Amino acid sequence: MRKPVSNAVNSCTLEVATAVLGGTWKLTILKHLLASTRRYGELNRLMPGITPRMLTRQLRELETDGVIIRTVYPQVPPKVEYSPSELGSTLAPLVADLERWGTMYSNRLPDNIDNGPQ
Repeated sequence: MRKPVSNAVNSCTLEVATAVLGGTWKLTILKHLLASTRRYGELNRLMPGITPRMLTRQLRELETDGVIIRTVYPQVPPKVEYSPSELGSTLAPLVADLERWGTMYSNRLPDNIDNGPQ
C-alpha cells in the first residue's frame, strides 16, 4: 500500500478514495481500461495531454493500489497489457456517473466563461 493511502486509512474513507483515485489522469486511465484492455501505447494515444513519465507513474500507482492489473507476456518484443482488477471494475458505475456529471456541468457553462482571475 502506498504511503498516502495508508495515511488516509486512519483518517476518513473519502480521503482513502481520493488518495487512490485522485489526480488529473487516474480516472481517465480507468475509464479507458474499463472500456477495453489496453497497451501502454494505446493509452498514450488516447490521452494526448499526458506525458509518458506521468502515464507510467499513474499506471504504477493504480497497480500498487490494486485498481488495475499489469500483464506481461514473455515474448520479443515485450508485450504489456493493462486491465481493471476485480476491485477496479467495481468503479465502473462511479466513472460513468462522473462522466455524466462532467457532461452536464460542461453544458451549463456559459460560452464566454473566462479562466478565473489573471
